[in-house]
Amino acid sequence: MLERHEVEAFLTLAEELHFGRTAERLHVSTARISQTIAKLERRAGVPLFNRTSRRVEPTAVGRRLYEELRPAWDQITSAFEHAIASGRGLTGTLRVAFVGAAGGQLLVGATELFRQRQPDCDVRLREAQMTELMPWLRDGEIDVALGTFPFDEPGIATGPVLVSEARMLAVPIGHPFAHRSSVCLEDLARATLLQLPDTLPDSLRHDRTPPTTPSGRPIEPGPSAATFNEMLTLISAGRGVFPVGAHARRYYARPDVAYIPFTDAPPLRWGLLWRADNATARVHAFTQAAHDLVNDPVSFS
Repeated sequence: MLERHEVEAFLTLAEELHFGRTAERLHVSTARISQTIAKLERRAGVPLFNRTSRRVEPTAVGRRLYEELRPAWDQITSAFEHAIASGRGLTGTLRVAFVGAAGGQLLVGATELFRQRQPDCDVRLREAQMTELMPWLRDGEIDVALGTFPFDEPGIATGPVLVSEARMLAVPIGHPFAHRSSVCLEDLARATLLQLPDTLPDSLRHDRTPPTTPSGRPIEPGPSAATFNEMLTLISAGRGVFPVGAHARRYYARPDVAYIPFTDAPPLRWGLLWRADNATARVHAFTQAAHDLVNDPVSFS
């Protein structure tokens, strides 16, 4: 395998036909160029250049190597430059996914601020179901997703918490809890708890659908749902209850579902997720815009 400095020395000498000019162009000594070419010729087993006191010119083998190597090296260099531009640049397109109307509203605001700061970068928003976020991230269909924490998944990076909201328990309108002013986590031992799909990270499922109450009392598991509207339909059908964020009462008001506040549950936290190997400048800039938006009381409400 050729080293980069060997390729550059050979190609440049084939173009300059002068050891001194080649050394000057590559910012190395003439001796270094001479040693590199000699090493290449020993590996090739044939001379690549004819040298006289007055001129340097490629041999037939050297000329053929140049003709085959030059376009390949240009392609490699171009590909790497594109990779650098993608990672460091703030142009192109950033693909961002959200789940639910509230998440979409938050990202619309973040997108507007991001575009003000980075007018050369476009943002495409996509709505996803909760089971689609991980496959989309893993497969590269999206660059960033807005999801709930904790999200402990190999290869997935998380940004700062953007929003914290109170947890509520979604119950059927005829459920005994529906007429109460509040519930506590121990009350879950007296209900059937609908489940998140097992395709979601264990950390998220344990947080939203724990197997026991804080005191260790078992919680009866119910059926799982693939979408939030499917979850609400199961609730209205009396198949179980499910913890949600306080935004659900505003964005998913239904005559057959009641939302009861928890008195002792930790807040539900939202933040951005992305593949750790796709932490580009665009991703970081968008994350910063979202953070700045929610921490500015004038621009976020």
